[in-house]
Amino acid sequence: MKIILITPGKKQSKTGNRFTAARWARLLRGVGHGVTIKPDWEGTPADMMVALHAWRSAPSIERFHQRFPSRPLVVALTGTDIYRYQHSHPAETLRSMEMADALVCLHDLAHKAVPKEFRKKLHVIHQSASPLSRSRSPSMRTFDVCVTGHLREEKDPLRTACAARTLPEESRLRVIHLGKAHNDEWAEQARAEMETNPRYHWLGEVDPWRVRREFVKTHLLAHSSIMEGGANVISEAVIAGVPIIASEIDGNVGLLGEDYPGYYPVKDTGALRALLLQAETDRSFLQRLGKHGAKRKYLFTPGREAEAWKNLLGSL
Repeated sequence: MKIILITPGKKQSKTGNRFTAARWARLLRGVGHGVTIKPDWEGTPADMMVALHAWRSAPSIERFHQRFPSRPLVVALTGTDIYRYQHSHPAETLRSMEMADALVCLHDLAHKAVPKEFRKKLHVIHQSASPLSRSRSPSMRTFDVCVTGHLREEKDPLRTACAARTLPEESRLRVIHLGKAHNDEWAEQARAEMETNPRYHWLGEVDPWRVRREFVKTHLLAHSSIMEGGANVISEAVIAGVPIIASEIDGNVGLLGEDYPGYYPVKDTGALRALLLQAETDRSFLQRLGKHGAKRKYLFTPGREAEAWKNLLGSL
């Protein structure tokens, strides 16, 4: 089958959606399909379309459906589709959901926010990750907390830095932030934070291998988003064996489970600070986070993700 995979944005972009599309293309090729990735559909013949983003890909989805109404159309819902655009731009977003033969979501609680009439189309496909190429060896000199993700509103990106400001003087905690600033204003905020907060280190946009190298030496991942469709960095950290502290939103709970002990209320700097300090000073707590994460590893294997796609395409 010839599949056109639509992911908006520049080809060289290092966004999560671009990497998701590249991984899905590898998986689909691995089960025998031809896949072409495009930012939009210009009429290239295809047996099927998989479109990332119900709102951003809406024009491509509409054109493909109008031209090939009987050919399978899969729409993958991002966090902004589910938690923002279906409310702020309902005409385009809900129309994409309506035209789709199947909707892909990335975490187990997405159904709570998707309109009832479309829930029967939902298929949960957890994003996979590969193990680290070498054993983890966290620093003995500092207690490093990794933050990954672009600096933009949805990520609440400076929350961990804010929580680290008032830690006790004897704390060895450092925040290492990997991610591109969405605009100059965010970049300026990050630079200003570094000037006044010696615990915060922003390294800017990096390649995926650099994130994996950070996972080798970090003690903890802090994931502070206010909305997520199911962040791949969660599955990457779980597979790598990195303990996680995360905001208590459906996009995180839908990956880590209801009983995960490392949640804090969204935007609650004090609660996040308390968890960071507990992780640094209470080794048993850090180990408990790691053990809970390890119980979820089976969800995030490449074989399981490939099988989920194979089953979905078979059903269509």
